[in-house]
Amino acid sequence: MARGRRQVAEASGKNGAMAYDAMVLVSFGGPERPEDVMPFLQNVTRGRGVPPERLAEVAEHYQHFGGVSPINQQCRDLLAAVRDDFAANGVDLPIYWGNRNWDPMLADTVAQMRDDGVERALAFVTSALGGYSSCRQYQEDIAAARAAVGPDAPVIEKLRQFWDHPGFVEPHVDAVRTALAQLDPARRDSTRIVFTAHSIPTSAAAAAGPHGGRYEAQLAETARLVHAAAAPDLAYDLVWQSRSGPPQVPWLEPDVNDHLVELPGQGVTGVVVSPIGFVSDHLEVVWDLDTEARETAKQLGLDFARAATPGTDPRFVAMVRELVRERTDPAGATLRRRLGDLPMWDTCPTDCCVPARRPS
Repeated sequence: MARGRRQVAEASGKNGAMAYDAMVLVSFGGPERPEDVMPFLQNVTRGRGVPPERLAEVAEHYQHFGGVSPINQQCRDLLAAVRDDFAANGVDLPIYWGNRNWDPMLADTVAQMRDDGVERALAFVTSALGGYSSCRQYQEDIAAARAAVGPDAPVIEKLRQFWDHPGFVEPHVDAVRTALAQLDPARRDSTRIVFTAHSIPTSAAAAAGPHGGRYEAQLAETARLVHAAAAPDLAYDLVWQSRSGPPQVPWLEPDVNDHLVELPGQGVTGVVVSPIGFVSDHLEVVWDLDTEARETAKQLGLDFARAATPGTDPRFVAMVRELVRERTDPAGATLRRRLGDLPMWDTCPTDCCVPARRPS
């Protein structure tokens, strides 16, 4: 494809119309064979001071699944669904895929985009939230990939955060309802909904967003929206999972397992655990919740059901198209669908989520 020939979607910006000629799915990445596991984890944790014994522990989690993370196949499935949805709805954008930590690496993808003549692209990131690891770091990944490719690299602009979009919230609502249906209805009154998200350092939580606290506030809003629609008669909590990093650094608490330990003493007999901080059932969901948290609940005598993530739910797939249309339609601002009340913006301020200095 000759450079500059594809100009199929236009958006009104401050400086007039801008053309987009592709979309790229940007995700975390994961190993797909046993020998990939440790190099992948070293990529993930480089510069973070994670103890070797912690890496070995996490590597063992992957080996329980044959050394294969589910996330890459989940990305392939989402790509296929979004391509079909784009084609069915007249969105004429080729879709690429690049990862932060494993093949296909984002820099290789950006190079392919350049070779295909892409000049300006939109990026859909598989994180709904603000914060350093969930937003700013992806922006840095995109910038680093473009720098590696050189001056002919396409401009790549990240689509907005979608923590309160109906296409994200509604699949979580139905998943909670489905999980509740797996538990004894006679004990519904003593059932608790436990929403989970990835723990982050408290310093990163404090710095999230232009005024701080953005990550926790968004998750609290998603939890409130899902709870209100799925089971407003039940109590719920928002807790954390999958902490990593050096032990001397404070992270958001309580951990889901520590939280479960407290519930029987409060009269709780069963839990629905809903990973509202995630878009798919990748390894941190299937290990930390389906394996560890389920075992904790069993030891405590708690009934346990885990709610699904959006994955390739048609509403989630359609949401990707809607986010693209928000940026490519001159009336994009009028097309926004959202359920929450927190401030929302298309482009993050340059000073958002600046990471704190790591302790030496």
